[in-house]
Amino acid sequence: MKKSIVISGLAAALLLAGCATPPPASTAAPSATAGGATTAAAPASDFTACMVSDAGGFDDKSFNQTSYKGLTDAVAQLGVKQNEAQSKTTSDFATNIDQMVNAGCNIVVTVGFMLGDATLAAAKANPDVDFAIVDFAYSDESGANTAPENLRGLVFNTGEPAFMAGYTAASLSQTGKVGTFGGAKIPSVTAFMEGYAQGVKYHNEKKGTNVEVLGWNSESQDGQFIPGASPFEDLAGGKRVADTLVAQGADVILPVAGPAGEGGLQAAQASGGKVIGMWVDTDGYVSMPTYKSIIATSVGKAMDVAVFEAIKASKEGTFNNEVYVGTLENEGAYLAPFHDFDSKVSAETKAELEQIKADIIAGTITIEA
Repeated sequence: MKKSIVISGLAAALLLAGCATPPPASTAAPSATAGGATTAAAPASDFTACMVSDAGGFDDKSFNQTSYKGLTDAVAQLGVKQNEAQSKTTSDFATNIDQMVNAGCNIVVTVGFMLGDATLAAAKANPDVDFAIVDFAYSDESGANTAPENLRGLVFNTGEPAFMAGYTAASLSQTGKVGTFGGAKIPSVTAFMEGYAQGVKYHNEKKGTNVEVLGWNSESQDGQFIPGASPFEDLAGGKRVADTLVAQGADVILPVAGPAGEGGLQAAQASGGKVIGMWVDTDGYVSMPTYKSIIATSVGKAMDVAVFEAIKASKEGTFNNEVYVGTLENEGAYLAPFHDFDSKVSAETKAELEQIKADIIAGTITIEA
């Protein structure tokens, strides 16, 4: 019997992305070079690839940093020149994009859902420049792609590996309560939270457990977010939210808040082994080594590969506006290894996770995000 598990309430932009043809897949955890291959440095060219960060900056140990790796991989492997602008606040977005255009960039990659409007405006105003944006795609009410020909959305079905993370969290919980929180209520955040909650629910159905999810409600499509004007940079705010979840009994925490998510890891680390942390966007065991002893796994996005392929297409003259979507199947979205928690995740759970992954790829379990 087909098991249909639908993640609803996400942006139409992500819905249309599910029909796109992906570029070559990454490895399960992005490697030192795009696509996992070791490639000799390419001859230098006059082509310039540029990037504008979200407010977290290129050293956020999260989506900005992983996207930036795609730019530096392109420099190393394709011989392109690079330029970049780091945003400190949302008011910097349009100015920084214009700065890159005026600097003669052939392609400008913007990083983050919050840059959607500024990127679209720049693409329309500069049809001779290619643009790509991480975590955003453009569509009308019917789901049709509305991006101009020089603008490509790069999105990721993080609901798929987040589902697996939720199943894992439920299997590890000793209190019967797990938690999640977001930086802001935007689709690129809530996709993780909903997938996580659906994975917990699936564990309850399959294993007869009654694990509760704190911080996200699937029925209302709402949950716990960091308040304030700059939530993704508010590490102290992230810790306060995580501490609240821990006080309510959560013993596994998935923060989806960029740099502010570190506050969730701090709360887990301060528990003296009672609380387990998880990470998003990249393998936190590698990118956040201070917390590796409490990170069970991570829900990753191969943003470096997607960015690299967009730059490569622009340089080769094959760039188009077809939306890229990273999935478990093409390894553009992935569940990271368990690392130090490998012995704590049972062989039974590991086998179940492999079956869940296969069922998601086969469409037996459907997660729409």
